Amino acid sequence: MTAAKERLDYIDWMRGLACLTMFQTHCYDSWLIPTARNTGFFHASQLIGTLPAPLFLFLAGVSLALVIDRLEGKGLRGAEIARLLARRGLEILGLGLLFRVQEFALGYPSVPWSDLGRVDILNTIGLSLVLASSVALVRGRTQQIGLAAAVALAIALVTPPLWTTWKPDFLPWWLATYINGGHTDLDPKPWLFCLFPWSAFTFAGAAGGLVLMRAQRAARTAATMTLLGGAGVALGVLALLFDALPVQLYAVYDFWHTSPNFFLVRVGTLLVILALGYAWCALKPGKLFSPLMQLGKTSLLVYWVHVPFVYGRFSFLPKGGSSIELATLGLLIVIVAMTLLSLARTRWKGRGAELWQRLRPSPAG
Repeated sequence: MTAAKERLDYIDWMRGLACLTMFQTHCYDSWLIPTARNTGFFHASQLIGTLPAPLFLFLAGVSLALVIDRLEGKGLRGAEIARLLARRGLEILGLGLLFRVQEFALGYPSVPWSDLGRVDILNTIGLSLVLASSVALVRGRTQQIGLAAAVALAIALVTPPLWTTWKPDFLPWWLATYINGGHTDLDPKPWLFCLFPWSAFTFAGAAGGLVLMRAQRAARTAATMTLLGGAGVALGVLALLFDALPVQLYAVYDFWHTSPNFFLVRVGTLLVILALGYAWCALKPGKLFSPLMQLGKTSLLVYWVHVPFVYGRFSFLPKGGSSIELATLGLLIVIVAMTLLSLARTRWKGRGAELWQRLRPSPAG
């Protein structure tokens, strides 16, 4: 297995894990009856639901690091690399805006027009990539890693006041919502994906990805992965110890939504998952089919398609009216259907032109 192939495998595996945890979060959140939402089962589902968004954003940062390394190897200057990365980020932002238009159209007339300005995960991935493209402007791998890690920590540290005492109330809501999720009424909404704190995960992923690229060039990927996994455990423990201290830095402290300590716990968890994903992809038989890796290859597609069938007009189970058993059955249907859709996408990708050539009549003479 080549290094490039290996890298793609564990990144796809992590994206697939993000898809799987996203499916279960959305399905149970949309379909469960009110009484089931007060159970330990649902609370566990919601705890798992803290993983998908950080995974997607972290992996966007890792992918950004891979592109920086590849383009630097081709001799491109930092400004040109940053321009290409920012353009890709703007493309994803455009897809996010298009997705909001789709959801508004499918929900019309019961959804408010303000839903068009709702900040969803694609919007934040796109803008985070635009911001993180600045890492490419710095010369030297160590300096790039330091900048990405410092910006990630800075974003986490300023998030609590931006949600409370430093709220950008002077901005129109459709701009403020990108900063702290203050959708329509300037009151931060924890279920929206605003830049603070979410973009910090992309910068953290960029730092981790650049570390991996340096290790790969030195043929030390496995050892570095082990160190990153151990660092993740240490980071999580250290963050919990900080959280237990009697001294607080902020006037308003919310561990689950804005705390830098919870951010560090999640970054530590992501590093552990990264190391485990690498180990699994390195040890598993090469031809063994992996649903997670398959979903990870088409994560944007399955995200886009599953939402209307879980939350939207085409939901195939009654929203807020299903037992745990029925919602679990629906979840299994979603997983199987999205895996089949992903397989169809990868197997037929690029074959449209070939099929057209076969069906097109031969020129006369």
